[in-house]
Amino acid sequence: MRVFVTGASGHVGSAVVPELLDAGHRVVGLARSDESAAALTAVGAQAHRGDLDDPGSLAEAAASADGVIHLAFKHDAMFAGDFDSAVAADLRAIETLGHALEGTGKPLVSTSGTMLLAFTGLEGAATEADALDAGPRIDAENAVVGFAERGIRSSVVRLAPTVHSKLDRHGFIPALISIARAKGVAAYVGDGTNRWPAVHTLDAARLYRLALESAPAGARLHAVDDQGIPFRDIAEAIGRRLDLPTASIPSTRAEDHFGFLSAHVSADNPSSSALTQDLLGWKPAQPNLIEDLGQSHYFDTPAGTTG
Repeated sequence: MRVFVTGASGHVGSAVVPELLDAGHRVVGLARSDESAAALTAVGAQAHRGDLDDPGSLAEAAASADGVIHLAFKHDAMFAGDFDSAVAADLRAIETLGHALEGTGKPLVSTSGTMLLAFTGLEGAATEADALDAGPRIDAENAVVGFAERGIRSSVVRLAPTVHSKLDRHGFIPALISIARAKGVAAYVGDGTNRWPAVHTLDAARLYRLALESAPAGARLHAVDDQGIPFRDIAEAIGRRLDLPTASIPSTRAEDHFGFLSAHVSADNPSSSALTQDLLGWKPAQPNLIEDLGQSHYFDTPAGTTG
């Protein structure tokens, strides 16, 4: 299968592309820069120059592919405080991809997150059956699911907020490590019993491949291994590796301490992937988050950086 992948040189994309190639697929990756293009060709993929703001380029690449995996998101804009424009660009890109694939029966696998369900008052772990009517990024997820009625075998992979591995250089875990180094303490909010799900990057990559190959139209899938790790346990694991104290801070100090992560550090987001595992035969096989934090790769970067 010839697969067009957006975000192909990013964190998750850098695992998805080899996963697809190893399975015998041909990969065309969206590349915004010469550096990204070179990284793709180095592993045996083809580079397609363009970005999310170039609908013509996106449509051309999608129309000539046998399937599409959409991983790209304007994280740089989001981290700079312009979340609204990043969300709008993502929705436009998804609509462009959907228009290019409409009526073909080809697969389109897009990306969302379990954290979107964290503030909905769900009782128990969030499942693939849980969905919201509207909201930032939720509109994009619902649009992809709706493509099933437009002749596209569409599916959405909801990533756990913590996608961890040695490939993770700019995600939540490197950010927490950088904050702990800068502040001299690995902190959690309140009693730290709020839970974060997690998944290893390589396990997530395998799920994207399985979704591309066989997910039914309109499926929501959960890339989750650890169903819910108490945030205090994550902070303690970071503190041990950095030889720093672990401490609770009140919610009133969360924004000052955690910065852009303050909206997430208190979130309780236990999430299940039981339906996904049954549907696609996907079984996480890589180390869990706490085991991964026991390795050196997250802590080999200079103090105060995220890699």
